[in-house]
Amino acid sequence: MGNVLAATAVFVGTHFLLSHPLRRALVARIGEGPFLGFYSLVAAVTLVWLALAYRAAPMSPLLWPVGDGLWAVATAIMLLASVLLMGSLIGNPALPDANGPDPTGAQRTVPEARGVFAITRHPMMWSFALWSLAHVMVLPERSNIVLCVAIAFLALVGAVMQDRKKEALQPDFWRTWERRTSYWPLAAISAGRARLAGFRGHDLGGGLVVWLAASWAHLPLAGWAAGVWRWV
Repeated sequence: MGNVLAATAVFVGTHFLLSHPLRRALVARIGEGPFLGFYSLVAAVTLVWLALAYRAAPMSPLLWPVGDGLWAVATAIMLLASVLLMGSLIGNPALPDANGPDPTGAQRTVPEARGVFAITRHPMMWSFALWSLAHVMVLPERSNIVLCVAIAFLALVGAVMQDRKKEALQPDFWRTWERRTSYWPLAAISAGRARLAGFRGHDLGGGLVVWLAASWAHLPLAGWAAGVWRWV
């Protein structure tokens, strides 16, 4: 368990340090390309350490009983997480825009909040948080809780820090985008700034495929059935 805690702290800590306070200084010193290589290497090494520590940790007693009711709720949450993840991959203003006319984003047109972006402007981050919630619900043991809390913390705090970075780099674009969307899921819809409409085929269809494939993979990879495959 101590190894899981140490690996988690290093994984989360290095991610935040390299993504924010140390990024500018390192890029200025070694260049963008070498920095990305270094960042990827550190992320890969710490992730492998975390995965190995997690697999080696003994299973602790579950904190609450897990039955079909919890499994059904967690399965539905994972479907939503999969739709958010797939919808975030195309047309996401937070991702690098290789075709944009200006690297600061000043000349880009701010889109309307549609599909998953009407739910939240950080659909990818919230998909990771929902993944964490679902996995704690059905496996409430110490190592898994530490891992899932770390992933959720990394995603949701990272989303806040991403907003701050974008506000500095793309002040006009990003502040307009923030006014049209929301950090918290469904807040913009509740406030009347966005409508739950405009979902694309890859949002729903891709999310469904990922949801089915990922839950099916639990049996060969983890040794137990997950999602709808528990009842099929």
